[in-house]
Amino acid sequence: MNDFWTLSPDEWTAIRLSLLVATVAVVASLPFGLAIAWVLARREFWGKSLVNGIVHLPLVLPPVVTGYLLLISFGRKGPAGQFFEQCCGLVFSFRWTGAALACAVMGFPLMVRAIRLSLESVDRRLEDAAGTLGASPPWVFLTVTLPLIASGVIAGMILCFARAMGEFGATITFVSNIPGETQTLPSAIYTFTQVPGGDEGALRLTLVSLVISMAALIASEWLARHAGGAGSITS
Repeated sequence: MNDFWTLSPDEWTAIRLSLLVATVAVVASLPFGLAIAWVLARREFWGKSLVNGIVHLPLVLPPVVTGYLLLISFGRKGPAGQFFEQCCGLVFSFRWTGAALACAVMGFPLMVRAIRLSLESVDRRLEDAAGTLGASPPWVFLTVTLPLIASGVIAGMILCFARAMGEFGATITFVSNIPGETQTLPSAIYTFTQVPGGDEGALRLTLVSLVISMAALIASEWLARHAGGAGSITS
């Protein structure tokens, strides 16, 4: 039984890589998530429904389709991939950075939705009062709006993190399943299920994944309550 809980170096690498990829996905998504959520919550414009649909498209598209679209767009021969490689030497295809991009895309709709709902529940009179006292719009957002939506932002970040931890289809299509480079927890579990005698390793990593995901949900509840009590995931 003790041997069951002994993780191999490759398994530790998959766990660390999953945590890195999920964290980078959340951090990279947050500024864009705040901006898009604010636009969708506060502005009326032609094509708003189209923008909203594009943002939420990864939720309804098969993950493999999303991964393939990323491959042809951000691969070495894709227009975006060539731009980032020439501009700042950033390569996505078959790299952990590509896994982070795929996870960010898949978790982005969940983050935007949580933040948008929080923004729509804010009493606009509080923001207007700050504006009448001479505060600029950016300062109003930082000092009034952001604290009021903190619980929603936290919930969105945790949802994005949890989705990134469980992402498989888009990731394996875009960056493959390379041990030590792009093999995250779901990919490692899949690998174990494809080899004879791999059931024990698959179960071990499944339990690790369950623990990490549950810890993320509990942390979300605690942080959301201390940030204002509204907008927790399970409320």
